[in-house]
Amino acid sequence: MPDYDGQMPSPTYGIQPPHEPDAHVDPLATTALAFSRAANRRWKVQPHEARLAYRSLHRAGAAPGAPLEWMAPPVPAKTLVDGMTVKFTLPVGDGLETESVLIPMPHRDGSVTRTLCVSSQVGCAMGCTFCETAQMGLMRQLTVREIVQQLHVARHVVACPESGRLGMPVKNIVFMGMGEPMDNLDAVLGAVEVLCDHDGPAVPAQNITISTVGRLDGIRRLGEFISRSGFRKLNLAVSLNAPNDAIRSSIMPINRSAPMGALREALITFPMRKSAAICVEYVLIPGVNDAPEHADQVCAWLCGIRCSLNVIPYNPRRESPWRAPTEDETAAFLARCIANGQFTKRRGTKGRAAMAACGQLGNERIRRRRFVPLGVDPTAAPGGA
Repeated sequence: MPDYDGQMPSPTYGIQPPHEPDAHVDPLATTALAFSRAANRRWKVQPHEARLAYRSLHRAGAAPGAPLEWMAPPVPAKTLVDGMTVKFTLPVGDGLETESVLIPMPHRDGSVTRTLCVSSQVGCAMGCTFCETAQMGLMRQLTVREIVQQLHVARHVVACPESGRLGMPVKNIVFMGMGEPMDNLDAVLGAVEVLCDHDGPAVPAQNITISTVGRLDGIRRLGEFISRSGFRKLNLAVSLNAPNDAIRSSIMPINRSAPMGALREALITFPMRKSAAICVEYVLIPGVNDAPEHADQVCAWLCGIRCSLNVIPYNPRRESPWRAPTEDETAAFLARCIANGQFTKRRGTKGRAAMAACGQLGNERIRRRRFVPLGVDPTAAPGGA
């Protein structure tokens, strides 16, 4: 459980739905304390009754009889199943949708927990050449509610592929779906406040990871946020994906304004708790970043950073110029990194057939539409978005 007492103030980071004059009455967009106060103002509901309704909605999926206007979550527009991996989409208006993935995590005792990969934007402005979502461009930011409802639907609405029952327990949440979380950080951190609320989803902060391609100002702001009681155990993941500036700039435009030297300094100074480690993600692309000397360069760059190197075999996007690496190629790169003394793990490939694996989220039909520019330039100076 989170290590705060549950008496949280109203979210200070959340971007609320623009069409709702008092979004604190939306139980999927605010904390229990703010919601109970707003419900008392709006409907004269006693604060303890509003808190019970809030808890029932998040824990049981419904709050029967409560005079609340925002209770009904959306129904998934589409669900794709690949083994035990489930991808589902949720409509967010104007023909747009979010994509979320429930990833099974088997354990040695035979049990299975699930990690939910959530989206923070529809599309993405970062332009990474290996990523399906980047091919869409940035369509729209998601609100606090639209982020939180992804967990709500996963827990209470989506059918479990093994049992057929509705809803699946979710242990971990990773902000690694569509979008760059640091470019929508107000809404992301507002959602984290809701997700960690004792009377709400009650997801421990240590089970939540926020990923970035290297937004330096976002990393700094996240460091400030986790200094707050209750959020110190939030995890940071960074997509590195290259051994040097030349290769990284060729596949990740962010590197032109936030090169690897500046990123390394941001990671070294990030205020982690003593037992924590940054997850450094490395998408392994044959012929691009998988040579033995690349492994050596990456390990040298990581020296001095308390981290875990997470090697991800490339999952080809639509019309990809690159293939997926073979098992032998992946094993050779892992072995080279381990020989360098770097703690290294391989991320298992799950959901590739359903376009649900890492780097594959994105609607091909939507991506053909002209996206609406929102002032986020992947080559702009950090913090300029």
